Amino acid sequence: MTNTALDPASPLVVDTAELERSAGATMRVEREVAAPEALGPDVFQVPESSPLSIDVTFTSVSEGVLADGDVEATAEGECARCLAPVEDTLRVRVQELYAYEGSVTEETTDADEILRLQGDLLDLEPAVRDALVLAMPVTPLCRPDCPGLCAECGVPWDELPDDHRHETVDPRWAALDKLRSVDAEGDDRPE
Repeated sequence: MTNTALDPASPLVVDTAELERSAGATMRVEREVAAPEALGPDVFQVPESSPLSIDVTFTSVSEGVLADGDVEATAEGECARCLAPVEDTLRVRVQELYAYEGSVTEETTDADEILRLQGDLLDLEPAVRDALVLAMPVTPLCRPDCPGLCAECGVPWDELPDDHRHETVDPRWAALDKLRSVDAEGDDRPE
């Protein structure tokens, strides 16, 4: 598998050189970075360039480096019922093993199942993206009891009076209703 080279200046790329591949060695990284792209579906996502708060401990293990920590971000979108703006702070746990190049895991694991170090560099972006997207609600709501929109006029139920109703006419009787309204107006009657 050919990987593109990681940019050590990228905010989600971490240099693990200080771990010196010594099993049990740890280092902690705390930083606030901008989301490199919008994370999540269009209806509810962490917008591009919004802040991601990262607090991750990296531990050297025999197969590679274990990243374990927390990520916090603010997701924005629309309520699935009433389309009102929704904003929620997501706090997720990230735990991912980054295998050393040429480690035993390469022989026992498919290439797309495990993340890999490139030299001493690892890219947190895939693990952060996956954790945040999986934590997002499938149907974001402005509140759990949101009544949604009136199916007839499209106005949020919260903005309508309690006695709000629409007269519905069975389409099978619509032609007769037209005749009744013509008759009531005193227009020409069919003879």
